Amino acid sequence: MTLSRRSLVLSALAVPALASCSGAVGGDTDSTDGGGAGDGTFPVTVSHIYGETEIEAEPTRIVTVSWVNADTLLALDIVPAGMPTVTWGGNDNGSTDWIDAKLEELGAGWDADGAPTQYDESDGVNYDEMAALTPDLIVAAYSGLTEEEYGQLSKIAPTIGPLAPNYTASWDEVLSAVGQATGRADEASELASSITADLAAVGEENPAVAGATFIAGTLGLADSSISLYVGEDTRPRFFTALGMTQADVITENTEDADNFFLEWSAERADELDSDIFYTWAEAGSTVEDFQANDLFAQIPAVSGGGVVLTDDDHLTLSISAANALSLPWALENFVPTVVEVAQSVRG
Repeated sequence: MTLSRRSLVLSALAVPALASCSGAVGGDTDSTDGGGAGDGTFPVTVSHIYGETEIEAEPTRIVTVSWVNADTLLALDIVPAGMPTVTWGGNDNGSTDWIDAKLEELGAGWDADGAPTQYDESDGVNYDEMAALTPDLIVAAYSGLTEEEYGQLSKIAPTIGPLAPNYTASWDEVLSAVGQATGRADEASELASSITADLAAVGEENPAVAGATFIAGTLGLADSSISLYVGEDTRPRFFTALGMTQADVITENTEDADNFFLEWSAERADELDSDIFYTWAEAGSTVEDFQANDLFAQIPAVSGGGVVLTDDDHLTLSISAANALSLPWALENFVPTVVEVAQSVRG
C-alpha cells in the first residue's frame, strides 16, 4: 500500500504553524501566556442562513454549539471558553483524541486551569450554561440550529448561525467563517489550502483511489436496511476530496435531493454499483458479516471485497463530522484502509 508522503506526515497538519496568532486559552486573552490577537480588522460581518451577524471587536470569550465548531476554533489556535461534551463517538474525556491533543499543545488540557468548560447538549441547546460563561461570540456555523434557537442565542451574544441547513455546511466554509469572525482569515485560508492539498494528494499518488467510484451509506445488519449519504453530506465530500467519484446511480437518483441522506430499498441493492462502498458499522463487525447478508451480497462492492468500514464510533466521527482538526487525524487513521481496499479491488 502506498500513501502520499504528505498524508503520512500529518503532525505538521495536526499542529499547524500558527503560533504567531495563538489564541486565547480558555477564551480569555488575559489568561494566555503571550497569546497574540488575530490581525484582522473589526468590525466584521458574517453571513449565515438566518441573516448576518456583526462582530464589533475581536472576540475573547467564545462558546460553541454542536459538533465541529469548537474543533474549528482550536484548529486556529483559539481555545473556546465553552464547548459541548462529545456524547457520541467521544473518548473518556467526553472529547476526541484530536481535540485533546490540540488542547495539550495550547496548554489548555482538561486538567489545566484554562481548559474549556463543557456542557451537555443531549436535551438540546444548553442556554443556561452558555450564558453563565458570559461569551462575546457564539459559533454554530455547522449545526442544525433552528431560527428560534438562533434568536434565543442571539440574546446571549452575537451568534454565527448555520452556514447551511441540517449540518451540511462544509468544513472549509466553517473554517473560513470562523477565521473571518476571529480576525484570522489569512490563517484559515492557508490551513484550508494545506488540508485540501493533503486530501487531494491521496488520489494523486494512488491511481487506484483516483480512479475509483464510491457510494457512502449505512448498511444495517440488524434489519437489512440501506441508507445513503448524498448531496452536501460530509461523507461524500470526504471521498470526493480524495479524488474518488460518486457512483452514477447515486448522482442520477439524487439530483433533486434536499436532504443529506435517503433510504434505499434493499430489494434494489444490486443497482448500487461502485468500486467502493463505505459504511458505518457496530464495533466488531467485519466485511464477511455484510457478505453473509443475502441482500447486501447483491451490492457489487460487497461481493467484490470493496467495503470500507468504520467499525469504531470515534473513527466514524472523524469523517461524519469532518472539520479542520479531525481531517488530519482521519488521514492518518482511516485513509490507509481506503487506499488498501481501493488497491485490492482495482489493482
